[in-house]
Amino acid sequence: MNSPAIVVVDPDPAALDTLERALRNRYASDYTIACVGSAEEALAALERLKEERSPVALVLVAHDLGGTTCGDLLDRAGQLHPHAKRALLVPWPASGDPLTARAIYDAMALGRMDYYALKPPTPSDEVFHAAVSSFLLEWSKGRHSSPHTVHVIGETWSGRAYELRDTLQRCAAPHAFHLSGSEAGRELLAQVDEEVRLPLMILPDGQVLVDPSNLEIAQAVGGAVDPDHAEFDMVVVGAGPAGLSAAVTAASEGLHTLVVDAGGIGGQATSSSLIRNYLGFPQGVTGGQLAYRAYDQAWVFGASFAFMQRATGLEQNGDRLVLTLPGQPAVSARTVVLATGAEWRRLGVPALDALTGAGVFYGGPASEVQAVAGEDVYIVGGANSAGQAALHLAPYARRVTLVVRAPSLAAGMSHYLVQELAATPNVHVRLETTVVGGGGEGHLDHLVLRSSEGHEERVPAGGLFVLIGARPNTDWLPASIARDRDGFLLTGPDLAETGVWPLERAPFTHETSLPRVFAAGDARHGSVKRVGSAVGDGAVTIQLIHALFAAEGLYPSPPRSQVRA
Repeated sequence: MNSPAIVVVDPDPAALDTLERALRNRYASDYTIACVGSAEEALAALERLKEERSPVALVLVAHDLGGTTCGDLLDRAGQLHPHAKRALLVPWPASGDPLTARAIYDAMALGRMDYYALKPPTPSDEVFHAAVSSFLLEWSKGRHSSPHTVHVIGETWSGRAYELRDTLQRCAAPHAFHLSGSEAGRELLAQVDEEVRLPLMILPDGQVLVDPSNLEIAQAVGGAVDPDHAEFDMVVVGAGPAGLSAAVTAASEGLHTLVVDAGGIGGQATSSSLIRNYLGFPQGVTGGQLAYRAYDQAWVFGASFAFMQRATGLEQNGDRLVLTLPGQPAVSARTVVLATGAEWRRLGVPALDALTGAGVFYGGPASEVQAVAGEDVYIVGGANSAGQAALHLAPYARRVTLVVRAPSLAAGMSHYLVQELAATPNVHVRLETTVVGGGGEGHLDHLVLRSSEGHEERVPAGGLFVLIGARPNTDWLPASIARDRDGFLLTGPDLAETGVWPLERAPFTHETSLPRVFAAGDARHGSVKRVGSAVGDGAVTIQLIHALFAAEGLYPSPPRSQVRA
């Protein structure tokens, strides 16, 4: 296979020379570097690489080409090489030029590029190289070419093979799936010395796991830790944005912290293909990236993690709170943070539920993207996550249709996403429509859509992603913890109307009706269902816990050594 290419176009000879030297010095051993001075030369290079079936990792286009020429070239690059990352090269300093800022915004809003980068003043400019390295990392992840990739081999896309991929995704582990009859699948199976049944996993170190349990997967990829003792200052239940934020803040401030999650890192946030309105990430950040960075951060500060461990009970025992984990000793803590998040609601169509993992998916696309490449794909939902999923699928699918019950997208979706959807040619929106049926022999092949007037239409479909809201993961909690009618946890002032608060002091803002048990993120009644709000919720909760410790004398434990996998 030919080396992946980096294509650069800049009409300024001096700037182009600097770019070429910068890229060749750092990347020539692994990438083909093609630097040209005009849009025509760049297009010719992209077409030649397409004919040669050479992958293109990154296309860097200078803003100097002019708006129309630059935009047209970025569009054509995306058509010829849909997997390539596209970035606009802008002069430094870009922050003081409103025209440059507008060009960046317009190109991103229209889906013409993925990123922007500042032109390097010298070949050794580390700011430029940090940006390019991050672009190439995202490209390699999308192509499953990371050296740490876990390979899953199965006979079909569905069933247990899908569950293995889903578990790896939730553990934020780079992975790729191969059908056993494919060329890549046969090559990998040839490396296995013995006859094994499918599905199986091949780890980066060559270890083979045959149909492993979720806990075995978590242990294999470094996502599960058995605590060396069962007493903590704080236990966080849930490893989504709110739980990870709470863990980072607590561990950095000296609290002996354990994070427990029935799945893996990130919760529902990992279904967000690109979060572009999160503070501090002007080029956007995927939910998986954000979650894994937060996990690393919490781990470095000393937090322990127990993945694939579903909490089944919580009770008060004197001045301690006791959390029940099946198969492990009970875990006790001075305080507990419930950051259990929420799960996607189901359509309630039995024929489609039967095809879960075989063309029907709940949540945004991640490891399923290559399974629906070239297909007609449908997404049910009208919120930001649905819009992000549509844009993520557009480069792969033949056609993406967003099915929305409401008469407009504006009520539930951010303006920038509505703009991007309208500007993406193969994305279509059907308003005032619901999915009422569908089916297929072992894999989804059609859906039945119903309009608000009652007209039904059967349409071919190779994939369906359902993003229609969530329900909180709170069913396992004791009755002493008050919830609203939808199951979201009541906290602080909201408890006043229930009459269930047992103490003379008033509850803290995020404190539930069980004293010293707090709620953060999507599971909390009245919370804003956004990643940024969940992160803030987690951090604020720790400050409230410090206030609780000060008021009740529940001081943190002395530091202890941690045992990690």
